[in-house]
Amino acid sequence: MQVFWFIPTHGDGRYLGTAKGGRSVTFPYLRQLAQAVDHLGFSGALLPTGRSCEDAWIVASSLLSVTERMHFLVAIRPGLISPSASARMAATFDRLSGGRLLINVVTGGDPVELAGDGLHLDHDTRYELTDEFLDVWRKEMQGQEVHFSGKHLNIKGGKLLFLPVQTPYPPIYFGGSSPAGQMVAAKHVDVYLTWGEPPSQVEKKIGQVRKLAAEQGRTIRFGIRLHVIVRESEREAWYAAEKLIRYVDDETIAASQRVFSRFDSTGQHRMSQLHGGRKDNLEISPNLWAGVGLVRGGAGTALVGDPQTIAKRMREYADLGIETFILSGYPHLEEAYRVAELLFPELPLQSNAFASEQYEYGPFGEIIANSQFPEERKAD
Repeated sequence: MQVFWFIPTHGDGRYLGTAKGGRSVTFPYLRQLAQAVDHLGFSGALLPTGRSCEDAWIVASSLLSVTERMHFLVAIRPGLISPSASARMAATFDRLSGGRLLINVVTGGDPVELAGDGLHLDHDTRYELTDEFLDVWRKEMQGQEVHFSGKHLNIKGGKLLFLPVQTPYPPIYFGGSSPAGQMVAAKHVDVYLTWGEPPSQVEKKIGQVRKLAAEQGRTIRFGIRLHVIVRESEREAWYAAEKLIRYVDDETIAASQRVFSRFDSTGQHRMSQLHGGRKDNLEISPNLWAGVGLVRGGAGTALVGDPQTIAKRMREYADLGIETFILSGYPHLEEAYRVAELLFPELPLQSNAFASEQYEYGPFGEIIANSQFPEERKAD
């Protein structure tokens, strides 16, 4: 099991839907958060993309020299950049980072935002473009000279002179819930991502993508994007969930849902259907809470509970085929530590650098009366 965290370049705070408890996402804060991710034993972090975010490539590049181990999951945007230019950027980042780049292919789901970026294609046509883009990008990243004439792209002699460290190229992550998106995944990607839907829906989606990939003679790994609210007890966790949306009123929900309704993203529509714009029935599956999606686009659900319960729910997803969990919580710095301290000991992680380093270099907790190491104790 791999667990990633999230770099909130579109803002962070203690509550949703309000400036109360908010914090400025400055470079010192991003550096502090990235170094926490690096130290705590997360596999890496996802950086969001879009006009509401700081540019993911610039942020990730700025954090390379202040981190050592973490991987950066950074978006490439078909239609907003050429595959050849994107390949050069990716190869450079991968080389300078020593192989710490992961690629998140984002086709986009908001026609209004995309029009502002000069892209005016409809939903399925954008996935046609993504298919052509990845055909070119993957070949160039492997050192091939590409001559490609398609419906959307015309590449004559595309070639990458400086290849990436990772072979054949940095792993490609991708999420798309529509039939057009799933076909792109089947043909090109290494890790298919789903947002945090109930296990029965995730199982069906995994089955569809596996079948499509098999028809292409390929196999795919799977990941899930979720928020998490973990506390020492179930009661504390659910209280924290309700507290997170304490300032979210009906007017704010309605305004947010009007924006999301213009999206042509199948995944966003599925997220919105989970809560229906209402605050009265947000536990949509055991310990799966849809409150975040009332006002946040994209990933809108959170696992809520004590460490043992959340670990159990994660193992249920793992049993369906999910290997990678991309988690987040508000505020992201504090919640990264909660997840590492409370949840990591309950999970079958590839490594837990935080625990091993703390015990090796300790003390693990404050020295008692200037002379005595504290004993490890579990909460009552």
